[in-house]
Amino acid sequence: MKPRIVLATLNARYSHASFGLRYLLANLGPWRSETRMREFTIHQPPLEIVERLLDDDPTLIGLGIYIWNLTETTAIMRLLRALRPDLTLVIGGPEVSYEYEGLEAFQLADHLIPGEADLAFRQLVDDLSAGERPPKVIDAPLPDVTALELPYDLYSDLDLAQRLIYVEASRGCPFRCEFCLSSLDIPVRTFDLDRFLTALAGLLERGARAFKFVDRTFNLNVKHSAAILQFCLDHHRDGFELHFEMIPDRLPPELRTLLERFPPGAVQLEIGIQTLSPEVSKRISRPLNFPRIEENFRYLRANTGAHLHADLIFGLPGEPLESFGEGFNRLLDLDPDEIQVGILKRLRGTPISRHTVPFALVFSPDPPYEVLETGAVPFATLQRMKRFARYFDLYHNSGNFLETLRMLLEAGPSPFDAFLRFSDWLYGQSAQTHQFSLSRLCLVLFRFLVDELGLEPASVAERLIRDYDRHVVRRERLEFLKPYAPTIAAPATPTGSLHGQKRRGKSSTPSHPSLPLSQTPTITPAITPAIAPASTLEA
Repeated sequence: MKPRIVLATLNARYSHASFGLRYLLANLGPWRSETRMREFTIHQPPLEIVERLLDDDPTLIGLGIYIWNLTETTAIMRLLRALRPDLTLVIGGPEVSYEYEGLEAFQLADHLIPGEADLAFRQLVDDLSAGERPPKVIDAPLPDVTALELPYDLYSDLDLAQRLIYVEASRGCPFRCEFCLSSLDIPVRTFDLDRFLTALAGLLERGARAFKFVDRTFNLNVKHSAAILQFCLDHHRDGFELHFEMIPDRLPPELRTLLERFPPGAVQLEIGIQTLSPEVSKRISRPLNFPRIEENFRYLRANTGAHLHADLIFGLPGEPLESFGEGFNRLLDLDPDEIQVGILKRLRGTPISRHTVPFALVFSPDPPYEVLETGAVPFATLQRMKRFARYFDLYHNSGNFLETLRMLLEAGPSPFDAFLRFSDWLYGQSAQTHQFSLSRLCLVLFRFLVDELGLEPASVAERLIRDYDRHVVRRERLEFLKPYAPTIAAPATPTGSLHGQKRRGKSSTPSHPSLPLSQTPTITPAITPAIAPASTLEA
C-alpha cells in the first residue's frame, strides 16, 4: 500500500516558512506526489491542528520539532495517538536530536531521525512501504549537499509575497562555541554555486525580493560569498534585501568592495559577538579577535549602508554583571544598529553543560532552557537583564528613538549603567515588559529624562518630536508635550535616521498621559526577532 504522508510543523509565526519541510519534500522522489505539507503556528489550538492533519487521511505524519514548539507539538502527538493509534509518527529536528530519551515526544513517536534527515526520511518511507520494520532511532548520515534536490520551487507565490524566504549556500560551522548546536562536529559543506545561483534567479523571476541566508558563517568561503554578493548586485532592484550571518573578524577586501556598492538598508549583517571578555571567550571555546572586530565594525559603519545587528549573551559561565556591562559598552561604541541581548540557553547536546557544576549554572527545565542563575549572577540579576534586553529592543533596536535615547545613554557613568537604571525604573513603574504603544514609550522616556534625571523638558520634547516624526503620524498623540513645544501639528515630511538607513518601527494608538503608567491603554508594537531555522526535518 502506498503511504499517504503529511509533513508538518508549528512555526513561531506565520511569516516563518519552514525550510526543513521543503527540503524533505523536495527529496522524497516518487513519494513526493503522495505527500502534503502543512504549516501551522504555535498560537493555533491543538485540536484545530489535529483536525486539519487528519483531513488528509494520512498513514504517516512527519513532525519537525524545535525549541519553540516542543510543548505544543507534544500535545498534538498525544491527541493523534488517542484518535488514530495506527498512525505512524516520525519526528526530527534539533530539539529531539540529542538527549531525547526522557522526552514524551520520543515516547509517543514510532521513529526518530536525529540530524539532517533530507535523505534519511525518504529511506524510512521506502523501508516502511516495503513492509520492513526499521529501528525507532534512525541515525542519519550527513548528506552530500551537492546531491540534494533543492527546495526553492516549493515556495508558493503566496510565500514569496508574505513570508521570509530562507536560502542556504552552505551548511555546518568550523567553530566550536560551546553554547551552539553547530559546535557538534558538523563540517562545513558548500552547495554547488551554479545550481544555487540558478535557483536564486528563479526566485527573483517569480517576484522574491528578500532572502534570509541561514548559513552559519556566510563569509567563511570568500570566493563563494563574493560570487553571491556580485550576483545580488547584478540582479538588484527596488525592495531587494539580504540577510547574512557573518564571522565578525573576517572581512577581506573582496567583500568590503562589494558591500560598499549596495544601497543603504539593502544588506543586514548579523554579527555574533556573544562576549567581549577574553577569559570567558576562551572558557566557552569562542574565538575572539577584538581589534579585528572593531576595525571591521568601524569600516562597515563608515563605508557601507549595511544594517549591523550584533549579538551578546548574558549569563555565560563565570561572567558577572560588571564584565558583561563593560563588553556591552565597548560594543555600543562601535555603533551597531541593533544589539540583541540574549540569555544563555542550555540547548540539548551542547557542551556548555560541562560548566554546570564548576560555575553553578542553574537552567530552567522547560523550553527555552534559559539559565536562571549562575555562581557569578544571582536569579534577581538574571531577571533584571531579561527586562533590560526587552526594553533595549523597544528603545534602541527598533530605531524609534535615535536622538532621545542618546540623551539617556549619555546621562550615566556608562551607557550600560544608564540604561539598566532606566530599565529598573520602568519596570518598577509599570510592572510590564510588553504591551507598550509607541506613544506610551515616548511618555515614559520623557518622564524618566525630566523627572528622574532632571533634563530640560523643552530640549527633551524637541528631540522626542523629531524621533516620533519619522513615522509620519499625528503629533496630537504626544499631547503631554504641549507645555514644552510650540506646536504639535504634523510635519510635512519625516526626518531621516542618523545613518540614513531604513529602521524598523511602527506607530500605534494614542496613550493617555493623565493615567498612571500601569493603567495606560497599550498596543504591542511590531518587533520581529531574528531566527535561524535549520535545513532538515529540523523544521
